[in-house]
Formats: sequence, structure tokens, C-alpha cells
Amino acid sequence: MAVDVLTEILINRPLAQVAAYVGDPTNAPEWYTNIESVEWRTTPPVAVGSRMDFVAHFLGRRLAYTYEVVELVPHERLVMRTAQGPFPMETSYQWTAAGEAATRMSLRNRGEPSGFAGVAAPFMSAAMRRANQKDLRRLKQLLEA
Repeated sequence: MAVDVLTEILINRPLAQVAAYVGDPTNAPEWYTNIESVEWRTTPPVAVGSRMDFVAHFLGRRLAYTYEVVELVPHERLVMRTAQGPFPMETSYQWTAAGEAATRMSLRNRGEPSGFAGVAAPFMSAAMRRANQKDLRRLKQLLEA
């Protein structure tokens, strides 16, 4: 069973500011509760083909994975994908101006879990949705402060 979780939030900051902050994976541990660290495998800044090692904790497990940027439209969309491990995942961010000083941001995670993760996909989707909502609220708080 596939996992496909889409969450959105309105952030009262200009699109360029939101996209620049979120589009830099180095900032992820500041606003993602479950992400512990990000290490660049390629030279910053973000570009198609950039690779980063992430360490995260989710559902009581430590996860280490490498994301590769597969799509980048500056100030509009960023898509990262991993194919390693039991849960290949794609994470995408999309930013849309909501007036001059606000941005609508969407965060989408989707993948095809296998093995036990595949059986637990409905539970994982719900947990992922809760985590994403919490992370987007944290992001909003950080950027609007």
C-alpha cells in the first residue's frame, strides 16, 4: 500500500524568504522535529543532483537515508527522492504567493513501503500527517518570529 501525505500551511512571509529557508536542507533540523542531522554529500547550494545524508527518528526508529534532488524550480518547487532502505520516499515542497507578504506552502511525502512497513502503511500515513502538521507549525513559528 502506498503512502501519500499532503499537508499545507499559510506562512506570513514573502515567498522568496520561505523558499530560500525551506529550500536549504541544512535548515531542516531546525524545523523538522524528527530530523537530527543533515550532511551534504555534494557541494551546496541545492541543485538537481545534489545529495544529502539525513538522520531522523520516526516511530521510535533511527533512520539514516540519502536524498537526491530530482527537481528544482527556484521559488516554486523542490523534489527530493531516496530509493534506499525499506521505505523509498519522495519529499516535495511547493511554494505559492498568497499576496505580497504571505506564502502557501505544501509538503508532500509519498512512497511505497515494503515488508512490515508496507503492512503498517495506514498507521504510518496518519503518524506522518501528524508529524508534518507539527513541523509546518514549527516552520511558521520560526519564520514569522
